[in-house]
Amino acid sequence: MIPKETVDRIIEASRVEEVVGDFVSLKRRGTSLIGNCPFHNEKTPSFHVSVGKGIYKCFGCGKGGDSVRFIMDHEKATYPEALRYLANKYNIEIAEVENTPEEQAINDRRESLYIVSTFAAKFFQQQMFETEEGQGIGLSYFKERGFREDIIKKFELGYSPDAWDALTTAATGAGYNVQFLEETGLTIRKDNDKFYDRFRGRVMFPIHGFTGRVIGFGGRTLKTDKAVPKYVNSPESDIYHKSNVLYGLSFAKKAMRDLDNCYLVEGYADVLSVHQAGIENVVASSGTSLTVEQIRLIKRFTENITILYDGDEAGIKASLRGLDMILEEGLNVKVVLFPDGDDPDSYVQKFGSAAFKTHIEQNKKDFILYKTSILLKDAGTDPIKRAGIIREVVESIAKIPDGIKASVFVRECSSLLQIEERVLISELNKIRLSKTKNSYQPQPAAQTPPEPDFIEIPGSVSDTDEAQEKEIVRLLLNYGHELVHWDGITDTYIAPYVIGNLADVTFDSELCSRVIDEYKKQLEQGELPTEQDFIKHPDHRVADLAISMVSSPYILSENWYAKRKIYVKSESENLRSTILGGIFHLKKRKVDRILKKIREEIQSENDADNQAILMKKYLQVKEVEKGISAFLGSVVVK
Repeated sequence: MIPKETVDRIIEASRVEEVVGDFVSLKRRGTSLIGNCPFHNEKTPSFHVSVGKGIYKCFGCGKGGDSVRFIMDHEKATYPEALRYLANKYNIEIAEVENTPEEQAINDRRESLYIVSTFAAKFFQQQMFETEEGQGIGLSYFKERGFREDIIKKFELGYSPDAWDALTTAATGAGYNVQFLEETGLTIRKDNDKFYDRFRGRVMFPIHGFTGRVIGFGGRTLKTDKAVPKYVNSPESDIYHKSNVLYGLSFAKKAMRDLDNCYLVEGYADVLSVHQAGIENVVASSGTSLTVEQIRLIKRFTENITILYDGDEAGIKASLRGLDMILEEGLNVKVVLFPDGDDPDSYVQKFGSAAFKTHIEQNKKDFILYKTSILLKDAGTDPIKRAGIIREVVESIAKIPDGIKASVFVRECSSLLQIEERVLISELNKIRLSKTKNSYQPQPAAQTPPEPDFIEIPGSVSDTDEAQEKEIVRLLLNYGHELVHWDGITDTYIAPYVIGNLADVTFDSELCSRVIDEYKKQLEQGELPTEQDFIKHPDHRVADLAISMVSSPYILSENWYAKRKIYVKSESENLRSTILGGIFHLKKRKVDRILKKIREEIQSENDADNQAILMKKYLQVKEVEKGISAFLGSVVVK
């Protein structure tokens, strides 16, 4: 358990723009920072970060919260796990009252997998630096490859002893449960319930997750026996899904965001050598085919990918079609080819950082233009092959969601393919039309089609007072600490003023009612709640409501005044109208419902005396309605 004073320090230190910025590429817009939401796939940014309020809010999927909530949602972490992550980020020492790593391993299965993976990484490092076998084989291999010791330690490279169960014995001897060693794939169980290590006699490359924790391993053999696989990798587990992982991302993400570009290479050594040369915005797909999930990981930090290929032309051709996925996700793709016999690792080791950067700048080509030239070279003068290439190139262009970019590539490819631009445009339109038709699935006549998103149906919010009740909550959270400065009132805060004026109103929304009750309770104790009390509320539903109420996707353009000299007052500049408007709109809704109910009672009442009583009551309520409508400027039908 983490002491409360430590929790307070962590929360105080955790700046939301820094925490979210580690995962999302943010750009300033007005008083907010915006970016593509990491919780759902979107082309147009709807994810907002408010630095002043210390919160994030996506107006697409609805996710919102503070720094701790972001780590919990993004990393699927528990509250203590999120606090530990933030404490590590801000170098805050946690002296836990209870729960040792071993106890945590029992109580939290997923955390246990992280714990044993961290233990394994340290074990492999220790074996390499502190044993004769590790130094003679593992460390000497890395140094022969040209890797400095600081890079070896930064990436936590290591060595697994050439023994059947060295890691398993060490881990179980230290109190770790063999079940978790099995689940991470570090240990394999034999049929006779004997255990042996998956990685034996190999140099080890720990694979780090998005937040920098070890989630898996790649092990390379140094033996020349062809029967022994060159690489052995961790199997899938609860913490390691290879399609969602890019090697080196935790070390590269800041540079990717700062430089607005990502170098994509093939293997571990490529990442290490390029990173060592001072070029840190480099990641690898680790020999697997690039996946949509990996592309979206990159897109959180930059929309520009530069793919660094070695000189293997056959391998390049095989990967071309798969790279269309990058275009489909809206990223800009450039390709760099290295000379035959060289890859990024060997080239940067031979010629150094400056020559490496120069080679990239002089040789990078747009992916589609590169793909076109490669395929044309392969087709030669064969007209049938050239026709097939034209269609394949146009199919790639059709995947680009940006119409302007697509039209530029049509023009460029028209010149390369020596074919009229209108022919390419015609073919492009056919492909897009076909794609649209294929994506449309008509509903069978007997089947009820699904309801479209964002369409209100009778009985939803529009038929209740919830919108007006939420407006009161919004006003309290945003302006509750402001002073009333109208109608001769002084020394009164807006929060108690609003609560006092709504003493005769019953809130129907459970969540709104909870917020109002919380205000009443704290005001009775002489305290005034703040928006942070609700943003950090232990009930996530209340916290979500608060975040939604203090966030807005809309920002008034500066052009209204800068270009058109039109000054638009903000609601805070006329708080009397804003606050009273909220109060009276809610009261009018409540009064309208009371009037409707009385009318229904009058129509169903047969006794003349009771009808007269109801009519008198109706007229009294009608007078109240007139007073409210007079303030709102509404027309009341008598």
